[in-house]
Amino acid sequence: MSGETDLIGRIEADVRSAMLAREEERRDALRLILASLRSAEKELQRPLSADEELQVLQRERKRRIEAAEAFHAGGRDEQASREEAELAILEEYMPEPLSEEELDRIVDDAIAETGATNIRDMGRVMADVMPQIAGRADGSAVSQLVREKLA
Repeated sequence: MSGETDLIGRIEADVRSAMLAREEERRDALRLILASLRSAEKELQRPLSADEELQVLQRERKRRIEAAEAFHAGGRDEQASREEAELAILEEYMPEPLSEEELDRIVDDAIAETGATNIRDMGRVMADVMPQIAGRADGSAVSQLVREKLA
């Protein structure tokens, strides 16, 4: 059984709970997340794998962060806080972020495993690291860390 029904089912149940508790903002945020997941399923014409669900959540997360930044920059703090509230709800469904120590260890292990010695080996190291950190660390921060360690 794929993980897709678990996440979608969990969010659907949480939408019902939010409705019963009359938590309109939470209900609406959850419905948006659900719509994104269902839309991705419709596009692929099949249930999403756990990795694909995570990609949808990451895309939604990035969208909220960028929108909040744009609203803050434009002095529209009320809309910014709405985006940030949605972001907080969205993050409840994402894996726990990696600590700097955990990330450091994963990168060090990957460098050791691939025998990387310089920046030309970065691709091999990243190929080893990315599946291990999926959704739990920012890819650009990871690539910066790998670059620093190989330099």
